Amino acid sequence: MSTLNTNVDYSQYKSFIWRKRLILLAAALVMLFFCLLSLKVGSAGLSLGEILTVLSGGGNQQTRTIIFNLRLPRIAAAVAVGAALSLSGCIMQSVMRNPLASASTLGVSQGASFGAAAAIVYLGAGLQVNSGSNAAALTITNPVLVTVCAFIGGLSTTVLILALSKLRGSSPTMMVLAGVAISSMFGGGTTLIQYFADDVMVSSVVYWTFGSLSRAGWSEIALIAALTFAAFVFFQFNRWSYNTLQSGVSTAKSLGVSVELLIPISMAVCALISSVSVAFVGCISFIGLISPHIMRRFVGTDHRFLIPCSAFCGASLLLAADIASRTLVAPAVLPIGALTSFLGAPLFLYLIMKGGMK
Repeated sequence: MSTLNTNVDYSQYKSFIWRKRLILLAAALVMLFFCLLSLKVGSAGLSLGEILTVLSGGGNQQTRTIIFNLRLPRIAAAVAVGAALSLSGCIMQSVMRNPLASASTLGVSQGASFGAAAAIVYLGAGLQVNSGSNAAALTITNPVLVTVCAFIGGLSTTVLILALSKLRGSSPTMMVLAGVAISSMFGGGTTLIQYFADDVMVSSVVYWTFGSLSRAGWSEIALIAALTFAAFVFFQFNRWSYNTLQSGVSTAKSLGVSVELLIPISMAVCALISSVSVAFVGCISFIGLISPHIMRRFVGTDHRFLIPCSAFCGASLLLAADIASRTLVAPAVLPIGALTSFLGAPLFLYLIMKGGMK
């Protein structure tokens, strides 16, 4: 009888694993679908045949320019940034055991915005105003300086959170509350910078905070992708520790998990990939918050599958948002950060009402 029960249990476990693997494959295919759809959508009206011809090495110069210089960089940026934000949200929610934890709710995005605003207004990275219309001057003169300051601002938020948590212990609730307070502080600082700046500088700060996938070139995308992949490897290496943390800190410690090291190191890695992403493309809200919750409805809290599925889901959501931003009021392009906030809030409320916040 015990042998029969063992065989039944093993059969159920194999079925469980195969179902999760199929969901992981489906998430990857959905992302691939949005990548191909994003290649096709645009004012140029390219057909699928023309796209495939260019990707196989053919096509005319104009079509190749549209594909390789305009659309592929946006797609690569959406995949890298969406995966980075979703991975950071997934791990932050795990180590803090709080469903509201993400780069935006913990102040990483707000810290990066403050750093960018300071660079634009006070460090000479503002906009050049042409002698004609001010609308023609919406170009940041020193994007490298803006990126560096945004990264420093985002990373400093996590350092402050971890430092405050050490004063009273590494309580997840303590870190979330610290993130809310620091987020409010950086938000107020950004508002003050805008208040004392002239109209042109205020316009440049607001423009940066909208978020745009077109700002990142191939070198920036490669940096985001490399850091995100390294973070993914680190998270996957510690996947069993994250699973154990779901049962509580005491249980994790009793099973040999070094919680005192795992939580701050995981938070630092999350802050790194989130800050770099926000630094290059601006503020993009809700992607890192809702992607892990969507995938938990399909794969549960097993981080062997939740981590990669969250990355695929985040990339798919950002690709879909980018497609919407380019088609809703074409030929104009809507700011993707505003669009993700506008569309993400109702979806977030839907998940709460349907019990997705687990």
